[in-house]
Amino acid sequence: MAESKPRVLLVEDTRSLAVVYEQYLAQDGYEVVLADCGQQALAQLMASPPPVVLLDLELPDMSGMDILQQITEQQLPCSVVVITAHGSVDVAVEAMRHGAFDFLTKPFDGKRLCATARNALTHQQLSSLVAQYRENFERSSFAGFIGASMPMQAVYRIIESAAPSKATVFITGESGTGKEVCAEAIHQCSPRGEQPFIALNCAAIPHDLMESEIFGHVKGSFTGAQGDRKGAASLADGGTLFLDEICEMDLDLQSKLLRFIQTGTLQRVGSGKLETVDVRFVCATNRDPLVEVKAGRFREDLYYRLHVIPLSLPPLRERGEDILLLARDLLLRYAKEENKRFKDFDANVVRVLLDYPWPGNVRELQNVVRNIVVLNDKELVSLDILPPPLNGSRSGAMLALASVVPDVVSALAPRSAQIRPLWLVEKETIEQAIASCDGNIPKAAALLEISPSTIYRKKQGWEEANLG
Repeated sequence: MAESKPRVLLVEDTRSLAVVYEQYLAQDGYEVVLADCGQQALAQLMASPPPVVLLDLELPDMSGMDILQQITEQQLPCSVVVITAHGSVDVAVEAMRHGAFDFLTKPFDGKRLCATARNALTHQQLSSLVAQYRENFERSSFAGFIGASMPMQAVYRIIESAAPSKATVFITGESGTGKEVCAEAIHQCSPRGEQPFIALNCAAIPHDLMESEIFGHVKGSFTGAQGDRKGAASLADGGTLFLDEICEMDLDLQSKLLRFIQTGTLQRVGSGKLETVDVRFVCATNRDPLVEVKAGRFREDLYYRLHVIPLSLPPLRERGEDILLLARDLLLRYAKEENKRFKDFDANVVRVLLDYPWPGNVRELQNVVRNIVVLNDKELVSLDILPPPLNGSRSGAMLALASVVPDVVSALAPRSAQIRPLWLVEKETIEQAIASCDGNIPKAAALLEISPSTIYRKKQGWEEANLG
């Protein structure tokens, strides 16, 4: 099949010029659509926006600048080249301000026209690719998650790929990274999204009650069983069963779970009757499951039965600017709940949030922001209202320690006189790397094995703190 020609909308009210321009463009391989007035041009744009628009500014019924403004406001996928016989710097600047890609002043030859059209077409194709990339790979939120970092983009893609199937997903990650949010996202994106999602925390239920919690029981099967009761597996029939902290499960129960997964049938505690249920399994742990297998605490056959699609959630400290996205979302949400005035974090707090390692991950960030909102009321979060261990300009933990034990710090000072502050050593190292690379920050970042954004952020912090 022959490749279709790229379309160009030529908006020109002078018929003789329109014919000449059309011939130039047709010879260069374009399909040209003509419009001799503003209304006709707008109708063409609304019906089928072309990748390139050649737009005369002087039209009989309206200004071409008005058409350009509508293209920009409606975000139509067009690169606009403005054509006018009244070219001036002011007109060019105004056209560019309204979103024009380029500017042609009459008269011009066919070679100039075609070269400009090719550049505009290439620009629009690249813009479309970038927009598609951002839509597919640079989402700042997804199914309950907030985050635009590359590690989170990878998580989103795995969820989208795995959700439509019935394959078991095994989620790993540190405490507080959002394993249950991930399990719910898998469920919601799956064909089972309208069916039950049942979550069971294996670490929060006594071992002697776990079998009943999963499979249910019949009346009189044990002391306190005063009636028949469905377990989580039966409640999740048709939907998703999420087993959190599955490595906490007893070995005896692991064998029964394995049989259930293999056969799709279960037996309630105290019952001799088999029941058939249809569930999709998602499980999670904050441990290394292979270590548990090697230590004999987790059945190897169960591990391989569950470990079909592994999904590892990154810790918050590895998610870069996601920390700010999450913190700002939490701040606005909690401020609304508590009827407080908070709108954002000041520059010093931003630096502290990004530098703190967040051992408790998203759950710790939630607690910190909730603490700030509940105990204070102002528009900007400042250093003085940060809770421990974040309350300080550079190192909240160290400042807190110094305020509690000043005598100890003073006694140690003479011995540590030769020790220089870590931030200063870091600053000098980064500046030396930049100088060695002749000011090329991306190259310096690569040599230091950090991202360029980290260097830019730290340089901004030094300047704001007058440390430059």
